[in-house]
Amino acid sequence: MLKRVLLSTLAMASLSHGAEARKIPAKRVVLVHGIFQTQWRCFGFLRKDLEKRGIECLTPSLKPADGRDGIPVMAAQLKREIDARFGPDERLVVIGFSMGGLISRHYLQELGGAKRCDAFFTISSPHHGTEVAHLGYGEGARQMRPGSEFLQQLAKTEDKLGDIPIVSYRTPADLIILPSTSSQWDRAENLSIPCPLHPLMTFSPRVRNDILGRLETP
Repeated sequence: MLKRVLLSTLAMASLSHGAEARKIPAKRVVLVHGIFQTQWRCFGFLRKDLEKRGIECLTPSLKPADGRDGIPVMAAQLKREIDARFGPDERLVVIGFSMGGLISRHYLQELGGAKRCDAFFTISSPHHGTEVAHLGYGEGARQMRPGSEFLQQLAKTEDKLGDIPIVSYRTPADLIILPSTSSQWDRAENLSIPCPLHPLMTFSPRVRNDILGRLETP
């Protein structure tokens, strides 16, 4: 019980900080879903929150959703979707959930996306891999295993992110990102949010409100 209270207190303190931080201009937001997901299953609530505030959202459904062809293939799709919708230069904010955080990182770090990105949010993303990926199949699962060549390459090129503000959210109760501390990333501001299940993190009012509190809407 004491541990739960301390976690809740820490989370609330962190969230209030988000509301007081310098606002990030956000006219366009790209929402990148996780493995086995589609845009609406992953970001329905958050997308509605953003659109109510006048923010244009892009929520591509990347294929194959199980990641069998590898994360760089999905990142290349993401780049094509972004360029087709917003052109090559318009500024944007990127939000990635779970594997979507790694897809986004490859886009930002390896495909030039960082030069147009004003902020990057990751929600329960395995920045250091997840042991659950050993149970998966295909190239994407192999790339999400701790110590993979893919993750090592991301670590080597994270300086390409420059001074982009980055926030990483995690839940200690995560049973998909194992250990849950894999979502902690030295490059990011790390927030721990009590949430009972991995898929519910994008629906969490605390996560959504913290993101909205950091954005300067049109």
